[in-house]
Amino acid sequence: SLAVTADPRYARLVRMTAANIAMLSQMSVDKVEDVRMAAEEAFVYACSAVPETALTISFEVDESHVSLSFALASDEFPSAADGEPVAYADLILSAVCDAYDKTTSPATLNLYLKADV
Repeated sequence: SLAVTADPRYARLVRMTAANIAMLSQMSVDKVEDVRMAAEEAFVYACSAVPETALTISFEVDESHVSLSFALASDEFPSAADGEPVAYADLILSAVCDAYDKTTSPATLNLYLKADV
């Protein structure tokens, strides 16, 4: 787990941690880049949805996958209008992740990416 504030200054820490975790699986370099991108977009989502609040990122990894859960300091997700960073992050996460969903109470972004080797 990684606990940070939903503040863009911590984006690099989140990206690099996710990439390093992904290296523990059997992922190719391209797939590790997908994990890094997904982590960054989920973090951007969190920073836009609940700025400057506590954020806990949980990682699960084995040889076949990496999953990330971003628990926001909120019970619900704010609604997003087209063009907002939250709407853009939703689009990217749906495209990059093998599975992506949101749960409530607390609001959590759940990302799942399979290894490709």
